[in-house]
Amino acid sequence: MARDDASKNGIQVIARAARILRALREAQTGMSLGQIADIVGLPRSTVQRIVGALQEERLVIASLQGGGLRIGPEMQSFANAARYNIVESCRLLLTELSQETGETSDLSVLRGAGMIFLDQVPGTHRLRTVSSVGEVFPLTTTANGKVCLALLPPERAQALARAEWDRRGMSVDPEAFEVELAEVRETGLAYDRNDHTEGISAIGIGFHDWSGDLHAISVPVPSSRFCAIEKRVRNAILKTRAHVTKLMER
Repeated sequence: MARDDASKNGIQVIARAARILRALREAQTGMSLGQIADIVGLPRSTVQRIVGALQEERLVIASLQGGGLRIGPEMQSFANAARYNIVESCRLLLTELSQETGETSDLSVLRGAGMIFLDQVPGTHRLRTVSSVGEVFPLTTTANGKVCLALLPPERAQALARAEWDRRGMSVDPEAFEVELAEVRETGLAYDRNDHTEGISAIGIGFHDWSGDLHAISVPVPSSRFCAIEKRVRNAILKTRAHVTKLMER
């Protein structure tokens, strides 16, 4: 029994450390021990003990600007390795999706307040959409952004959406946008019909990777031919979603 109890305690500590790291990851600036404790719902003394262990491993560091604690360099190395892994793992799926539709296929990740493009396979048409790897796209006007918002807790999605609208000076009907997100949650598909860029439409799917990060695969299409091939693209990207689901279960 003692061994079982020790094992359970060890698992609990790991789970609590993960909650603390996720809280720090979502913070735009450093956080104090008290702020972390409030977010993760643990006593400050418990947080202090776990944070101390994380600091020894350089997973958490104190901000030089006096802004409290933040994610450390060791976590960044893990993130870089995971990013490469997800790109490598999804490359074949993007290639097959592009070959089946003839259109460009993208892989992006939700980071902070935007979608960062990680990989892209160009389509075969002379008129095609191309984005640079590393480029950051908004959340509320793109297919990949909308599908990731739909996978977040509603309160978090609303906060990110409102912050983006305020930051960009956008006039949006929040209730209509919430209806759109509800449909995305039901169907698993998000659409951009000239919302982000006039003349470009897109369909996107979203998924959590092995570490819990939110990613999206999207197919942007010149709007001039979107209606004609929408059904084919939709069926192809749904097939890709099924493959991604199996991939993430391994």
